[in-house]
Amino acid sequence: MNPLWGKVGIGVLAISMIAGCSSEVADQKKGETAKAKEKLKFSMSVTTSGNKYAEKSADVNKEKWVMKLEELSNTDLDFKMIPLKDFDAKMSLMFASNEIPDVVQNVGGATTKGMSGSVEAGVFMPLDDLLKEYAPNIMKAVPKEAWQETSYNGKVYGIPSWLSNPSRRATFIRSDLLAQTGLAAPKTVDEFLNVMRAFKKLGVENPYQLRENFKYADTILGSFDVLPSQFEVQGEQVVPKFFDVENMTKALQSYKTMFDEGLIPKDFASISSTDYGKNIESGKSGMWSANAQGLSNYRNKIKTAVPAAKVDIIPSPRGPENQGGHLLYSSINTSYYINSKVSKEKAIQIIRFFEWMTTPEAERYFSFGIEGDTYTMENNQVKFTPPTKPEDIDEDGFRGMFWFVHDAKYNKAKEELTPEGRDMMQALDTIVSKEGLGSVRFVPALETFSRYPDIAPQGDDVGPKLIIDHMIKMIYGKEQIADWPKVIEEYKNKGGNEMIKEATERYKKGNGVIVSTNRS
Repeated sequence: MNPLWGKVGIGVLAISMIAGCSSEVADQKKGETAKAKEKLKFSMSVTTSGNKYAEKSADVNKEKWVMKLEELSNTDLDFKMIPLKDFDAKMSLMFASNEIPDVVQNVGGATTKGMSGSVEAGVFMPLDDLLKEYAPNIMKAVPKEAWQETSYNGKVYGIPSWLSNPSRRATFIRSDLLAQTGLAAPKTVDEFLNVMRAFKKLGVENPYQLRENFKYADTILGSFDVLPSQFEVQGEQVVPKFFDVENMTKALQSYKTMFDEGLIPKDFASISSTDYGKNIESGKSGMWSANAQGLSNYRNKIKTAVPAAKVDIIPSPRGPENQGGHLLYSSINTSYYINSKVSKEKAIQIIRFFEWMTTPEAERYFSFGIEGDTYTMENNQVKFTPPTKPEDIDEDGFRGMFWFVHDAKYNKAKEELTPEGRDMMQALDTIVSKEGLGSVRFVPALETFSRYPDIAPQGDDVGPKLIIDHMIKMIYGKEQIADWPKVIEEYKNKGGNEMIKEATERYKKGNGVIVSTNRS
């Protein structure tokens, strides 16, 4: 054989092999590109968050805001909405029926009541490796406390929407009414009562807007640092804060004074979240508690009913130990779990969907909506007019509901555009961040909570049913406040001693314990 032909043959073969490899690589890249262009289709359960627009929608999946989200994120989403007021019950039914979507949103962490033990039962997949590889921005931004709350047995199961500042709730006041009284903003419990009395003389229907279970209306309990859902260390034990008999009785007496003098609604024990909001927005309330982020909404909605109304956030009244404010939130707002039956390939794409929410594109959409529809661009600056009509405010909030993964402290891009937003951020950073009551918390929850539901906290911000029932009876005058020590003994006898024992043991071992301290 001619050596030259041999060399040529080898060269041709090599070129053919290279061409073949190049063709395979090109085909592979084409396949990956085509796959990348395929829409990610998955189902997801989501709470309505109490948003009126969401709860009135016949099918949220056909709303333009959801369809735009699908376009931006290249997804085909199937949302199953769960009303906030029925959230825990509906979640429990969903798990019992075993009709679980690809992704489940929870209000809280991996082992809270809404999850019904599903993480422990293996319903969802651990996400540590997928997050490290496919969600670097999320991994960098989320604080360690938030990961702790979405983990179980050392593995991360949930992707959190986190809070860089867990002090959220604030005391709101109708400052136009305060000006009419000639009084200064109250700083102590006694001054708080006097302002309410002055509001009553002005004809204000509810000088302070209380709500069932003292939810979002626990200002006085906070002043005395006896929030009934919280635990603290007393001596050698971890016990509920309502074990502080002296301060608990003072708080109850303050509430009873408010009730007897008509400073709170007579039917406060049965006022739902809906009626609570209606009373405030219609101008019937002088002071109330709420998330500080709601300042702009309250100002706009109340002005619809009372054009001269002015609403501000003030420091919460301080009690005898100079404590005040409301509970410090956990480090997470909501969290997201991927069904263990989902394929790894699909799970990766879902992780990337959540990672997309940390991008400027996502921030602009969830903050301002659609260019040319709800905002315009001028000189590379967003021109956005925040809605003022109640129904438009609800629709704007509806779009923001789907910004699942981000720092939920506040939406700086949006809030800094308006005086109300700037006021809110200033109040959060200068007032609310300096108050708030810490607690000893357990993740996962104490096992005794499930064994003794009547004496376990009904939520992070709602005390045990047994305790709330006695509080209401004492405020209505059906029981004596002086008998509070008997309530504590009843609590102990109905399982409280076991609860305290478990809490103390876990605290001493540092087993799933999160401790936050009071702010001042």
